[in-house]
Amino acid sequence: MSLDLHLLWDFSRPDKSEQRFREALAQARGDEALVLRTQIARTYGLRREFAQARELLARIADEVSIAGSEVRARHALESGRTYASAAHPSEELTPEGCAQARTHFRHALDLAREHGHDALAIDALHMFAFLDTAPEDQLRWAHAALEVAEGSRDPAAKRWEASLRNNAGYALHQQGRFAEALPEFERALALRQRADDAGATRVAQWMVAWTLRSLGRSEEALTQQLQLAEACEAAGEPDLYVFEELELLYRERGDVIRAAEVAARKQELSH
Repeated sequence: MSLDLHLLWDFSRPDKSEQRFREALAQARGDEALVLRTQIARTYGLRREFAQARELLARIADEVSIAGSEVRARHALESGRTYASAAHPSEELTPEGCAQARTHFRHALDLAREHGHDALAIDALHMFAFLDTAPEDQLRWAHAALEVAEGSRDPAAKRWEASLRNNAGYALHQQGRFAEALPEFERALALRQRADDAGATRVAQWMVAWTLRSLGRSEEALTQQLQLAEACEAAGEPDLYVFEELELLYRERGDVIRAAEVAARKQELSH
């Protein structure tokens, strides 16, 4: 399929993404058109309009049933996301909804594995972490997805590695395994830097600095958080979480004046 969804998506702007998908849909036919319609449904899910997303997917279900494997895998994946995803408030993740999501994600994973759609297999695997939220389970799903990414030649699958390293690092950090988490975050940072994504790189650097503090390497953590504060200000995107870490680090040093300064800045950003 010649369609490159990566170029059309802006996950921070689902409304803008929907417009792009609809523009592409005007020229698309067959399976490409169905893929675009699954992504339009996803934009509604990202806006927490889950019933609308489900309705859009239901409208194309008959066509999807006789379409190619990629279409069927994407339809199953997006159907699952209407029941469980990062966009769902915790109170909406009901046992019944999670069971529905698991069935759809499993179907998507089976189709993706059977037909060699590595990026979709990774996507499905990483969605199970929204259902199995214990750190041990999240680490297991991250490792399963990393195994696919590392063994794949598909550029779309390779693009997942930084996110998966971050997920693995976070799960390890949650278990108090800071020394194991650090190299995962460092590898994620290196991948983000290579991809030349400034915003994602700053997030990855924060994870490294956060873990350095957890390891007791506070001076290194402070240096990195100060660099981040400067980079965020230069980008016009001051970060509340950076100032939270700076306050903690200054308090550890007993520097109450600077701790108070960054606490005041944090208070400004929280309003």
